[in-house]
Amino acid sequence: MGRNTRKRRSPLAVRAIAASAALAVAGGGLVWANFYASAGESKSNQNSTLASSQVATIDCPDVGQKLTSVPEGARQGVAKELALLDQQITEAYMRLADTRQAQAGDAGFVNNAILGPLKSKRTATIDRIGINIRRAGGQAPQGMDQLAACQGVADQNQINNGGGQGGDGQGQDNGQDQGQDQGQDNGQDQGQDNGQDQGQDNGNGNGNGNGNGQVVNGPVADDFVDITTVQPNGGPKGVNGNGLAANGNSGSTGTFTTSCGTNGNDNHNSDNIIVAPGVDNGAQHTHDYVGNQNNNAFTSDQQFLQANTSCQNQGDKSSYYWPVLRLQDGTQEFDANDLGGGAEGNIGRILEASQAELKFVGNKKSDVVAMPQALRIITGDAKAFNNGLANANTNWSCTGFEDRQLTDKYPICPEGSSVVRTSFFQSCWDGQNIDSANHRTHVDFVEADGSCANGFQAIPQLQARLVYDVPAPQIQNGQVVNPFAVDGFPTELHKPITDHNDFINFFDENTMNQMVDCINSGQDCQ
Repeated sequence: MGRNTRKRRSPLAVRAIAASAALAVAGGGLVWANFYASAGESKSNQNSTLASSQVATIDCPDVGQKLTSVPEGARQGVAKELALLDQQITEAYMRLADTRQAQAGDAGFVNNAILGPLKSKRTATIDRIGINIRRAGGQAPQGMDQLAACQGVADQNQINNGGGQGGDGQGQDNGQDQGQDQGQDNGQDQGQDNGQDQGQDNGNGNGNGNGNGQVVNGPVADDFVDITTVQPNGGPKGVNGNGLAANGNSGSTGTFTTSCGTNGNDNHNSDNIIVAPGVDNGAQHTHDYVGNQNNNAFTSDQQFLQANTSCQNQGDKSSYYWPVLRLQDGTQEFDANDLGGGAEGNIGRILEASQAELKFVGNKKSDVVAMPQALRIITGDAKAFNNGLANANTNWSCTGFEDRQLTDKYPICPEGSSVVRTSFFQSCWDGQNIDSANHRTHVDFVEADGSCANGFQAIPQLQARLVYDVPAPQIQNGQVVNPFAVDGFPTELHKPITDHNDFINFFDENTMNQMVDCINSGQDCQ
């Protein structure tokens, strides 16, 4: 089996191994990168006043989203600096994990030893971003220096419980107790916690590490819900409830379906050519790729056009990619010790979708126009847990229950039902650009009435529906056994709200014109 991969080992991986050894501390009990119950909970605005044992993760302003105008000549340099910002945050997060004992003895440790140095590094990197932009004739946004400071995000569960064991159970023992947790074995032990307690690990995955030096940072029990308990709320939607398929008597009511397989050839890497071109491990999590078979951080548009495709229609060399879904069952995947994989908290068996349906639909108000070649679209936000919900676009459900959609929870499906991830892409285009500095502003979702605003043109809307045969997680004593989770940045704690999907258009001209004609004439084609 061919994998579009490269080995990625660095001091960060060593930090990850060290992180797995950091466990319980005396006093308030361990909070190893503990987490919020759900993305909908409000986060604390505390910074230096946070007790170290309350810090769950690190929240930094997303500099990339502020860059709405970057000269073309500066974009590659800026992308590399943005990827460096992500790497700096990850390194700080790992340090947060492997210094728990020091934090317990010094209430100012997180601020002085982690957040302070991180701010200094980010300040220098943000300065270089501004230099890149100005050298290319552009103007950096005002107030960029104010984006350097990050904050420690509190674990609300621990605060509510008076500093003891987290309410959702993250695989930690409470100080000196002899209770059991549900985390994997930590450090090199054989089930005994490598800390101050005598608790035993007996589960599959919500502590701070396992015996192989991998970081384990979510999900938690409260990230899951039984789909049968959810009230029907309509089908999947795009951002702000928009993005639905054309279903009226006007507009363009046809569809075009392309069949590109389910990545049975294990085409994986942790790059992101859209957000971080030329940057190895720019995504910090592993993607599934269908369609174009030559997608990595260094692929040129010409190489995309010359590559093979997994699509049945050979006129479609587009790249469709999304973060893998993993079952945290203890499987050592090919990337178990690599950056993007286990070294950054993405652990367990990669699940291949049983179905990957890629369909393009029309617009309720008008005909659609052809998408330009090499158009790039990202839907959803891989950092939505820390960034907020402005760009979040998640739809989780189960087969047979797709009138019940979840945004910030993973579904627990009944026997015979499969997990479904659905992504509706932006379908309004500015008519000029194939990408934008923040990868957002060149495309948009339709308005509430289905029209495109601000002079944008309607283009075919991609709808991606992924189906997975996943063993249903079990919630036992407030903890989740054998959870599944979407890959993500370490600081995002595998929250379901961070799901996202990516598309680069490399339909040839004839096939794209066939798609447009089909959709505009109300036909269903493939």
